[in-house]
Amino acid sequence: MKQNKIRPFGMRDKLGYLFGDFGNDFTFILSTSILMKFYTDVMGVSAGIVGIIMMIARFADAVTDVSMGRICDAAKPTAAGKFKPWLLRMCVPVAAASFLMYAPGLSPELVSHWSDGTRIAYLAITYILWGSFCYTGVNIPYGSMASAISADPGDRASLSTFRTMGGMLAGMFIGIGLPLVAYDKLTGTSGETLSVINGSKVAISAAVFSVLAILCYLLSYRLITERVPYKAEKREKVSVTKMIRSALTNRALISIIFASIFMLLAQLTMQNMSAYIFPDYYGDATGQTLSSLTMMGSMLIASVAAKPLSNRFGKAEVSAVSSLFAVIVCVITWLLQPKSMWGFIALQSLIWLGLGVFSMICWALITDVIDDAELKNGIREDGSVYALYSFARKLGQAFAAGLSGWLLEAIDYNEKALEQGISQTQAVKDGIFNIATLVPALGFAALAVVLWFWYPLHKKRVDSNAASIKRKHDAEKDG
Repeated sequence: MKQNKIRPFGMRDKLGYLFGDFGNDFTFILSTSILMKFYTDVMGVSAGIVGIIMMIARFADAVTDVSMGRICDAAKPTAAGKFKPWLLRMCVPVAAASFLMYAPGLSPELVSHWSDGTRIAYLAITYILWGSFCYTGVNIPYGSMASAISADPGDRASLSTFRTMGGMLAGMFIGIGLPLVAYDKLTGTSGETLSVINGSKVAISAAVFSVLAILCYLLSYRLITERVPYKAEKREKVSVTKMIRSALTNRALISIIFASIFMLLAQLTMQNMSAYIFPDYYGDATGQTLSSLTMMGSMLIASVAAKPLSNRFGKAEVSAVSSLFAVIVCVITWLLQPKSMWGFIALQSLIWLGLGVFSMICWALITDVIDDAELKNGIREDGSVYALYSFARKLGQAFAAGLSGWLLEAIDYNEKALEQGISQTQAVKDGIFNIATLVPALGFAALAVVLWFWYPLHKKRVDSNAASIKRKHDAEKDG
């Protein structure tokens, strides 16, 4: 295809990129918001074991993520592009694998005859199939594709914002709708009202979200154009070990990896614990829906503010300050320990606002890292760098899941309580509140420190790198 026939970057690409993460998060956010609750309360697996399985799966990603990144870098471009074809290839497998994790909920009588080992094995196999293979197979090329859609840093910042908005939309569908249908109101043995998760309703919801994910991937494939020309270069074959060793010397990459791990530790702990703090601490699962609504409002404010603030002050600088704001609100929430669910939701919306700024910018930060690596090494390896970054994000997911599970075990969370028609003890409820507020505070604090003191790509250097990259690419075109 001739260069002059490629349409300019525009809203169509932004919407296409939005739909890509819309599709991703129909399965990803579903897993972070309810999977642990599903397996503790419906399948009867202890929270500690669920956390361990989630951590094991993320370490399996050390192989699958990097391998997928190398496959992307080595693949020859097709007429549709270098990365985009993977959306078409993997949309059905990732959606089907996601549904399988919740499928036992459709047949509670059959599952009641399963041994504990069978339940644990089913969770491990289906979770690793979805996360380590199918989700990796679509997410690595999707994330790497941002650099192929446009070479302009401003365009990439827009793509990062629209990607986050796609995740927000999926979060809105799941966070608002799922708690309204997935829980039943029952009366406990002491006459108290209990919010009890319904396994069959969760499974049916998962099937609906899987279909919607496929539709979003197809829309993304249709709307996006890869327009940055691929320059075939003769490369020596580099082992995964050597690539990782080289990455360890890249301060920008390593620091953004740690920043993302801490961010996800904070974010996913909040999301994981929402499935416990509202039904168990406040006794009302609809609080998840209300919390999701306020989160959407906070994220929308962040989406409007993130780009002009980052253009003025720098992406890393703005992200560090907003993270420090989230720390302060987390600590205030813990100190006040509001008895009103509405008071907790109001404070939580401010935490989401602080998190939202970094969420809007983080994908643009990794393209800055890729540009910096290209200037240092002379070779652009979007897929490999993004794969390492994606693996780091999954480590954050693993730590959040593992820590949430272990802390629930430590406070003696009773997986059989609702089955027995009783609520959790007050000590367990207080423990749930502490986990939901103090763990995110620690994650946000570490994120702010890394971005301000360790991450080297602050505004002045990013602007200089962008100018150098433009001169380099212009020279390659002229040559």
